[in-house]
Amino acid sequence: MKLRKQVTVCGGAIFCVAVFSLYLMLDRVQHDPGRRQSGGNFPRSQISVLQNRIEQLEQLLEENHQIISHIKDSVMELTDTGAVSPSGHLPFRSANGSWVLPFDGRPTFLAVKPQDCQFAVGSRGQADVQMLDVYSLLKFDNPDGGVWKQGFDITYDPEEWDSEPLQVFVVPHSHNDPGWVKTFDKYFTDQTQHILNNMVVKLAEDPRRKFIWSEISFFSKWWETADIHKQEAMRKLILGGQLEIVTGGWVMTDEATAHYFAMIDQLIEGHQWLERNLGITPHSGWAVDPFGHSATMPYLLKRANLTSMLIQRIHYSIKKHFASTRSLEFMWRQAWDTGSSTDIFCHMMPFYSYDVPHTCGPDPKICCQFDFKRLPGGRINCPWKVPPKAVVEANVAERAHLLLDQYRKKSKLYRSKVLLVPLGDDFRYDKALEWDQQYVNYQKLFDYMNSHPDMHVQAQFGTLTDYFNAVSKAHGVAQGSRPTDYPVLSGDFFAYADREDHYWTGYFTSRPFYKSMDRVIESHLRGAEILYSLAVANARHAGMEGRYPVSDYALLVDARRSVGLFQHHDAIAGTAKENVVIDYGTKYLVLFNPMEQERLCVVTVLVNTVRVRVLTEDGQTLPVQLSAHSQSLLEKKKVIDFPINPCCLIKVNMVCLVATQTSFHLCSNFFFFFSLSPVCVYYYFFFNLQSIKRKDDPQEVKVQMQFIVYGTRPSKDKSGAYLFLPDGKAKPYNQKEPPVVRVVEGPLFSEVVAHYQHFQQTIRVHNVPGVDGLSVDITIMVDIRDQTNKELAMRLVTDIQSGDVFYTDLNGFQMQPRRHYLKLPLQANFYPMSSQAYIQDSHHRLTLHTAQSLGVSSLESGQLEVIMDRRLMQDDNRGLGQGLKDNKKTANRFRLLLESRSIGNKMMDSPTISFPSILSHMTNALLNHEVLALPVLPKRRGIPPLQTFAPLKSIFPCDFHLLNLRSIQTQQQDPHSPSPYTALILHRLALDCGLETQNLGFNCTTTQGQLSVSGLFKNLDLQLLQPMSLTLMHSSTPLANDSTISLDPMEISTFKLKLR
Repeated sequence: MKLRKQVTVCGGAIFCVAVFSLYLMLDRVQHDPGRRQSGGNFPRSQISVLQNRIEQLEQLLEENHQIISHIKDSVMELTDTGAVSPSGHLPFRSANGSWVLPFDGRPTFLAVKPQDCQFAVGSRGQADVQMLDVYSLLKFDNPDGGVWKQGFDITYDPEEWDSEPLQVFVVPHSHNDPGWVKTFDKYFTDQTQHILNNMVVKLAEDPRRKFIWSEISFFSKWWETADIHKQEAMRKLILGGQLEIVTGGWVMTDEATAHYFAMIDQLIEGHQWLERNLGITPHSGWAVDPFGHSATMPYLLKRANLTSMLIQRIHYSIKKHFASTRSLEFMWRQAWDTGSSTDIFCHMMPFYSYDVPHTCGPDPKICCQFDFKRLPGGRINCPWKVPPKAVVEANVAERAHLLLDQYRKKSKLYRSKVLLVPLGDDFRYDKALEWDQQYVNYQKLFDYMNSHPDMHVQAQFGTLTDYFNAVSKAHGVAQGSRPTDYPVLSGDFFAYADREDHYWTGYFTSRPFYKSMDRVIESHLRGAEILYSLAVANARHAGMEGRYPVSDYALLVDARRSVGLFQHHDAIAGTAKENVVIDYGTKYLVLFNPMEQERLCVVTVLVNTVRVRVLTEDGQTLPVQLSAHSQSLLEKKKVIDFPINPCCLIKVNMVCLVATQTSFHLCSNFFFFFSLSPVCVYYYFFFNLQSIKRKDDPQEVKVQMQFIVYGTRPSKDKSGAYLFLPDGKAKPYNQKEPPVVRVVEGPLFSEVVAHYQHFQQTIRVHNVPGVDGLSVDITIMVDIRDQTNKELAMRLVTDIQSGDVFYTDLNGFQMQPRRHYLKLPLQANFYPMSSQAYIQDSHHRLTLHTAQSLGVSSLESGQLEVIMDRRLMQDDNRGLGQGLKDNKKTANRFRLLLESRSIGNKMMDSPTISFPSILSHMTNALLNHEVLALPVLPKRRGIPPLQTFAPLKSIFPCDFHLLNLRSIQTQQQDPHSPSPYTALILHRLALDCGLETQNLGFNCTTTQGQLSVSGLFKNLDLQLLQPMSLTLMHSSTPLANDSTISLDPMEISTFKLKLR
């Protein structure tokens, strides 16, 4: 109130001065004898002068009145916008010039039980093979291996199968990309529908014929267009074991750049479709085309109750090493698993590709002769210049022995006398002729082999699960169990190289615009899922189920399938044709906090006027800050700060006010720093970030932000959509003119925006309590559309002594330690980063959180660099047939978090595992699940006004993440209506408690993994609580409705709920 009093006194003083001046002027006129005339008459000239002075005085009084009125309005405006005294309710400047936000009265506490910290430091289940150790062991040389160029010569004793014949399962397949060179619909029209139509006919001709299929996106589209007779014929083939659905996801998901939310969601969508339409459950995973393999995928398959899996695209040196030790089949275990509950049996294909020349044995020249689609006269032939021969009685013996020799050599790489031989390639079997060519000729070979006992072989067509069952039976173990002496492996298989130094690390970043868009859509889909499920449940509870528009569920199903389709390994990877990428984009077709935790955060809304203030539903003014939009001075951003309860939807009002002025300033080079909340950020030299200091830490950490550029090789082999083949070390980004810099300082945030020729750099620090104010907000708007063969990267250079070790996440699910190897080329040291990467020493950890998947590395101690965009003018000879020239202006969004490590944590670093802190988990959630600002339609008659919707009774424990609350489709024929059931999918986070957690400013408590589901939802009755497999295909005994569920750290669990 002090400012109000000062203004009032000042205005009153001005008024008194004006009145007193009028009095003196009138008094002077009245008493001046020189101005008096006889008879009481004034000369006309004096009267005129007096009238002029009176008019001037009246004008002065009017101006004074306007000034006082303006001051009064200014006081009111300042009161509304918050720049008032410490006794006010909104932000104000303190005596030292810094901004202070009001205390909202919420108590904050951190109550992490010691038992919940033990998982990160406890013992682990032992693995025989750690992939980090394998990388350290291998030389990664590439000597000529003979006919198996990347391997070695294979020999065998012809008599070793005399006592136990070799079992051979030839597995026909057709890999159908849901969009790559053609769009999804074009592929379906041109090829996929013909493959499935032929399948119904050709498999039925002989019960010995088998086939496998994986992509449900294509299969469901065919099913919808097929008549009832074709559907019944297909169902008969599946139930009869001739056709197996493998993996059963909506697509064969990418494993490097996809987020685990989307990986699970597309798996659920596929599995639910199979259960609803065919009543089947997949048993085996099939992933022949993702470009490298993540450790997340085996965990998801295991929790979906699959028992075995197959992988293919792995570095040729690793394949050679595993083949030489006969370790191509192993139990894949999570590095964090304290026992063996995550083990899944995995088969690694040994050779270059999944096509026919590289699947029957080590010699592609011979194997190609048994791809009967390449018979003379066809459209494709064998590159080795020896064509296949049709099998006839005159040559069947020679042909059979030649093929058996390859089978035997390949079998020597495995530990059982059961052999898997895939028979297929991309979009194979689209012509009826090929079905006849392959099946008829191979059946002749099988009949000859099986009728000659001296060959000691049993060969047949089979499915993938036929093969895995035979392996288990041969070793006398249950399906999916560990055979005796089979190794246990932990780790992942990045980065992938198929030959020479051609590393597939470019696609980690390719087309970042779509990678960013995908994550935004995923967040919106998750929010819509949660709101829809809660809305339907509340409608049922209120007896309004018949009035609720459940037809909207069809839109939710379409959104799920569009997001699922984009997880395909040629979609989110950015390795499809330009017109195909556009096709993906067009399928994507009040304030809501989609998180399970309460949050106090800044929400940004773009407005077209400065005359706005923001009110809560009950009329209270919210703290706001107005700043110019970085793209235009005419558009403004209104920034709001307030708390929102978990999964809560609230309404705010934006009210027009009298026009006000906003300003900003441009700056030249000088040193300055922001000191907001617990974080201090220092800048100089063109405003690049220089250092960060936490207020509770006496040590300032050097963090320099640099921008660098990679070129591509001048030789024939160049970088493309898949490959990263740089022309050496990165060069500094330079431009002739210094950047235009804008500095904004205000009560809610301060930021520096630097405009460079090819990017716009925004570094912001929020002045709010809680998670939002504990990290540095970074946005780099990249536009390299005028560049040629350039890749733009951001590098952080620090004084953290990280050595050659850094950490990247796998699909946002878990952290994977990495090591920079000098023996590998530069491009081999890049890894996918879906959500975060960090470096650390005994004192600090610096984490770069990202809102989009990108490629990341640490090429020197204390450095972390991320490639933000790539523009490449040529194809890299991996089948796409074009470069990356369709770049878009793309916002790369990050959060930079500096944490101090406690003394007890300095000696706890494990070479195989690492976990984020609770603050890091919440920072990542803040970045990837922002508050959703939804416009409200104008009021219409008969529609009641929106009210605050707070459906949860309390916040979740802070180590629980609500992965999804997904309405389950009805089992009836109508796929576009919800059933009464909801899938509750929870992920319990693992915490590194060895990072300092003072003054976090948010509420956090843990419960040792215990959660009462019946106590979660407000005004809803829990009528069913049933544990399920991850994708809802397998159920356990229902629990009592008041039961407390329990999750171990890192585990994801699904429950079927009935809420009413």
